[in-house]
Amino acid sequence: MNRSRLFLASCIALVTTSMFFSIRGDAADALGTDFQLTKEQLGFIFQPAFYGFTVSILIGGSLVDLFGMRRLLNISGIFYIFGILAIVFAPLPESPVASIFGNPVTLMIWTAMLALGLAQGLVEGVINPLCSTLYPEDKTHRMNVLHAWWPGGLIVGGLLAYFISMAMGLGGDVDAGTQTLGWRVKLMTIPVVALAYLILIRGQKFPATERVAAGVSNSEMFRELLRPSFIFLWICMWLTSASELGPDQWVPSLITSLTGGMPGILILVYTAGIMFVLRFFGGPLAHKFSPFGLMTIAAVLTAVGLYSLGSVSTMAGAFAAATIFGVGKTYFWPVMLGVTSERFPKGGPVALAVMGGTGVFSSGTVVPIMGRLYDRFGPAATFKYVATLPVALIVLFGAFFLHFRRMGGYKPEQLSTD
Repeated sequence: MNRSRLFLASCIALVTTSMFFSIRGDAADALGTDFQLTKEQLGFIFQPAFYGFTVSILIGGSLVDLFGMRRLLNISGIFYIFGILAIVFAPLPESPVASIFGNPVTLMIWTAMLALGLAQGLVEGVINPLCSTLYPEDKTHRMNVLHAWWPGGLIVGGLLAYFISMAMGLGGDVDAGTQTLGWRVKLMTIPVVALAYLILIRGQKFPATERVAAGVSNSEMFRELLRPSFIFLWICMWLTSASELGPDQWVPSLITSLTGGMPGILILVYTAGIMFVLRFFGGPLAHKFSPFGLMTIAAVLTAVGLYSLGSVSTMAGAFAAATIFGVGKTYFWPVMLGVTSERFPKGGPVALAVMGGTGVFSSGTVVPIMGRLYDRFGPAATFKYVATLPVALIVLFGAFFLHFRRMGGYKPEQLSTD
């Protein structure tokens, strides 16, 4: 087993997932124009990508031990390729769309987004238990390093989108045909990266998951999900993802509107850069402050950052607010998964899948809600409304922190593989 190659393939698979996320956000306005959709309709077009992600990560996580990690990753790559092709070659409607499901074109796009969500979920459903199995001695740190490549992919996708826009003059006065070609070219970069991780896993031997190696039964695995502390953590995952991924999907459009034309994708790239660097230090920081101490601090910064983003009107103000938001949201996802793996190891891939699936479902729920707020109240109010979510997290994570402090400190649970 080539541990380094499998970890690299996992990182590139995650890059593919987040590239789609950032490029989709950059292309949102152009897609809405070409397919004649309101912001709320566009949110519903994006929604199946999140819900497909949720279903797929739950199914994939449950079937990792049955079907094998390599087979599920191969399926994800195929979905990426064909999902993107379906969107790129979809014909444009001739009039405004009254109903997404009543129009064959928008129904086709909706289905393609679902396929892409399934691809993303299969990736997440495999790489999280794979990472825990490859590095059982250092789960939280390695989970942070792996998930540094989520913002890494946002950077790659965001910069590709930006430079394609510059090269094609998409920010200026160009004809509709060039605008359409632009978002199609951007989307076609995603299958290229998907092919890269498919090549890396070709012929590789994958390990049995940690849960299987320790001889934990299926019934024991599912019982882990009923523990009160797991349920409490699960509730927190709803709010962490809605605070991070929901705003991220709308940042390019909202920032462009608030600042009078600044390329909002640059803010997404900038916050992703902050996350990419800081996640390499996630393990040491979690040990220093404890995972829940770190996430309490993160929730404070996220709330302040989101509220500040709703007040910006200049490029300098946007970058200042984005810095606070970027630092705050950095550790939510990887630390939540790291804690799940450390505190509920008997839950295996299913516990990680439930946690990840919940996060994506939460994000998919908040995206059209933000679109509706955007349509009705404007971009500033949208950020400020969402800022209430991390405020609730300050209370919940603070309670977790105090609980473990009373218990003598946070400690991972260990599984014996003898």
